[in-house]
Amino acid sequence: MDAKVLIESFAEFARSKNVDRPTMIRILEDVFRAMIRKKYETDENFDVTINADKGDLEILRIREIVDDNSEDIWDFDKISVTDARKIEPDFEVGEEVYEKIELEDFGRRAVMMARQTLIQKIKDLEKDLLFNQYEELVGEIISAEVYQILGREVLLMDGDGNELILPKGEQIPKDRFRKGDSARAIVHKVEMVNGNPRIILSRTSPIFLERLFENEVPEVFDGLITIKKIVREPGERAKVAVESYDDRIDPVGACVGMKGSRIHAVVRELQNENIDVINYTENLDLYVSRALSPAKVISIQPDHEKKRISVYMKPDQVSMAIGKGGFNIRLASRLVGYEIDVFRELNEIEDEEDVVLDEFGDEIEDWVIDELKKTGLDTAKSVLSLTKEDLLRRTELEEETIDEIFRILKQEFEQ
Repeated sequence: MDAKVLIESFAEFARSKNVDRPTMIRILEDVFRAMIRKKYETDENFDVTINADKGDLEILRIREIVDDNSEDIWDFDKISVTDARKIEPDFEVGEEVYEKIELEDFGRRAVMMARQTLIQKIKDLEKDLLFNQYEELVGEIISAEVYQILGREVLLMDGDGNELILPKGEQIPKDRFRKGDSARAIVHKVEMVNGNPRIILSRTSPIFLERLFENEVPEVFDGLITIKKIVREPGERAKVAVESYDDRIDPVGACVGMKGSRIHAVVRELQNENIDVINYTENLDLYVSRALSPAKVISIQPDHEKKRISVYMKPDQVSMAIGKGGFNIRLASRLVGYEIDVFRELNEIEDEEDVVLDEFGDEIEDWVIDELKKTGLDTAKSVLSLTKEDLLRRTELEEETIDEIFRILKQEFEQ
């Protein structure tokens, strides 16, 4: 393979991979200089000129002519006058010899290895370009086509044929993909694994929801409305705190849209995820009340040191505050940055007939009482009003523990 064929085939391959000309020339020169170093131990006194368009290659070895008895005769950039005159008979000491090196001088094996090296370098460059391209897109929404569905992940293909990965943990539980579907997600992270870029997408990230709002709500995109915080239980419920610095703009109304037109598009994309949009405020009590909506709060007692808030409300509001599966209270806690404990506000008659759970501290362990309180159960009767199945669903308690709780509480009222 001569230089012309080698360079032209490489240039064609590089152009097919959208490699710019300066980069292509740099790669060619690096490979040829590596060949020179392998054969001559150094490339310092070599001049390499490449014309990728014509396939031309010129390698010149430059050495200074010295006397046959000179001490410098063994230096890499020196040549004896006798050897120099074998190249050109009229050379004299002190002149420079420009000796042209042909590609064939390196041997067939070295040329074939150079060809493989060039192709590998382009592939490595392609990987770096892909990594850098998607690293700049982290946090942005992209659309890609589903081409393979595996047990732990869905593989997608972008417009350029690059493989993207949507892991099971980054999918909304209700997502159901089929080959050929177009799917939207954010670029979650990009990492190099064994020299190959691995592009991870996400549909569960709060940033995905934020970008959807930017797409559907012009005021958010323009910065007139600021999204202060988003918390999600993907596919189930989300809470979005918004704020506007322009008094003329209702941030909640703008995000929801006329008859819910704007938020419906977001909800559909998120597999009918229930989205609560609330006005952000620095007033903690008001912020907690809004976060627990639609439940109505009677009073709030914050403990700033422990980052906990006790919230009191009417008995019929407690289950609403906790929400299905406890999603509402968990999201509200994450939104305000405090652990929220919900308690029933009892009237005097109920108070006389009931007993607060703290009174059973000598029989029921504190962590068990705390677990019950997290779900709004702060009295004996509030626990006994539920079935064992309810408690198993709403708490992290074992069946045997619940049986023991029922036994202790029932015994109190039997006495």
